[in-house]
Amino acid sequence: MPIRKDDTPPNRRFGIVNLVLIGFGVLLLVSSFLPNQGMQQVPRVPYSLFVSQVDDGNVRRAYITQEQIRYELKEAPAEGAPSVLATTPIFDMDLPKRLEEHGVEFAAAPPQKPSFITTALSWIVPPLIFILVLQFFARRSMGGAQGALSFTKSKAKVYVPDEESRVTFADVAGVDEAKQELTEIVDFLKTPERYTAIGARIPKGVLLVGPPGTGKTLLSKAVAGEAGVPFFIISGSEFVELFVGAGAARVRDLFEEAKKKAPCIIFIDELDAIGKSRAGSMGVVGGNDEREQTLNQLLTEMDGFAAKDKPVIVLAATNQPETLDAALLRPGRFDRQVLVDRPDLSGRKTILDIYARKVKLAPGVDLDKIAQATSGFAGADLANLVNEGALLAARSKRTSVEQGDLNEAIERVVAGLEKKSRVLQPDEKKVVAYHEVGHAIVGHLMPGGSKVAKISIVPRGMAALGYTLQLPTEERFLNSKEDLEGQIATLLGGRSAEEIVFGAVTTGAANDLQRATDIAEQMVGTYGMSDVLGPLAYDKQGGSRFLGGGNNPRRVVSDATAQAIDKEVRTLVDRAHDRALSILNHNRELLESISQQILEKEVIEGDDLKDLLASSVMPEEAVAIA
Repeated sequence: MPIRKDDTPPNRRFGIVNLVLIGFGVLLLVSSFLPNQGMQQVPRVPYSLFVSQVDDGNVRRAYITQEQIRYELKEAPAEGAPSVLATTPIFDMDLPKRLEEHGVEFAAAPPQKPSFITTALSWIVPPLIFILVLQFFARRSMGGAQGALSFTKSKAKVYVPDEESRVTFADVAGVDEAKQELTEIVDFLKTPERYTAIGARIPKGVLLVGPPGTGKTLLSKAVAGEAGVPFFIISGSEFVELFVGAGAARVRDLFEEAKKKAPCIIFIDELDAIGKSRAGSMGVVGGNDEREQTLNQLLTEMDGFAAKDKPVIVLAATNQPETLDAALLRPGRFDRQVLVDRPDLSGRKTILDIYARKVKLAPGVDLDKIAQATSGFAGADLANLVNEGALLAARSKRTSVEQGDLNEAIERVVAGLEKKSRVLQPDEKKVVAYHEVGHAIVGHLMPGGSKVAKISIVPRGMAALGYTLQLPTEERFLNSKEDLEGQIATLLGGRSAEEIVFGAVTTGAANDLQRATDIAEQMVGTYGMSDVLGPLAYDKQGGSRFLGGGNNPRRVVSDATAQAIDKEVRTLVDRAHDRALSILNHNRELLESISQQILEKEVIEGDDLKDLLASSVMPEEAVAIA
């Protein structure tokens, strides 16, 4: 629920406003129906009659304004008739001369004394309008909506765990080490005296770092659920506004509210929005300066809110820890960094078990195989996979999720949605078939922890006209030079098949060439796997380690070194290309056989594909090239 600071009863405020509005309405009615006390009601006559009376010498004096001419007669035309009359002026340049000739005393009309009601309205209406405007914005800020006058108030939402929405460590899987680190925070919030008795100090701040979708926010909620304390949730981007100083004011307001509800937890998601390093800032005026003010206020608050009896602990999450300011990461602020990484095989199995309980699984579904096939998936990816499987089952009007639904969900996540409506020409379909079979044969014979599981010439995603699916058979965290060279050869297998069968190449290998070149450049410039250039790093490690920074820029090197790097990259790719050509030439009959079958079936997988690829042979010349 939102933070609410105004304790004035709403009925009392609205009662005062209603009384003021009633009084204002009464004054308007009085001023509309009662005659004006400051002005006399004077009969109006035509302008021609006024001119005739002036010519007759019957006008004593006249008061002239732009709106009317009020004049006094020397003699009333009849007994009891008014002696003061008024007329509407017209554009008459001869009127002053005419009045002088007939001895009429004329002047501008004297200022009229305003009535009591007019004076009262002039004093009441402006303040009343100001009060109504204030009340309008105050009512907008009630109930959590941010009004124009509440931009300095914290936008944090208070999550108070209850039995239904409570999240515990049992709901979080695949991050056992991170849970163990945060268990200490929970113990301190429950029994702080056990730590303070021996002089221990719990960390003021804990920074959760890791790739997107690994469960950093869920872990923070689990800490609050286990400890049973209020939980303030806010995003780093909500601190920074158009108004200068609003971010710093919101930081102050957030910590003031947290102190009132201590012990509690403040969770700041996407901390890098306000915590980026100030190094290199040249004092640019604008949003950057406002962000730095917000960061300075956050640093100040984290230094001063410590309380032994009622602790306030700050949890924060980010995908870019390398961009954070050094002052934010020093001991005494964010003392501890907890890595929330992608789950391993056992972690993926546990996550799948948790999300599989929320859907109806058919008997015989093997989640172990799904866990093995999803290497590199984060927790959010696995949750999406199970949901996609349930959607596929519901679309097919089945009452439970089967193994095939989950396998199809993996392919949709990895390769994209099938495009059966994209009809290929017969010659294009033939090229795609040989291309994909070339990938499969070379990939099957290459070393490493991945094996070919499926070949398809059904278009998928935005650009894939076909694909070869390789699934890992074991959990691997390191790649040798031989493994990387095998990956390059596998990527070039499709283009090599086109060269052998058709004697020409197509644009279908564009993505394969890009990935193969990237691997070769990393082998030379990042991993030091070149015998010519030696164990040196020629690439700068740029970008985020969790979000992926793209290609790393090359260090400043001499022209000779740059030429040597390019030559080594070309050598690696050419060697892998020759290796793929040798393998496919040696297995030409198998290439033709599998290609003809896939042209008929469009998809080959499982045991059928395994039996076909089992007859492939690694030629001696391919081993010599390696």
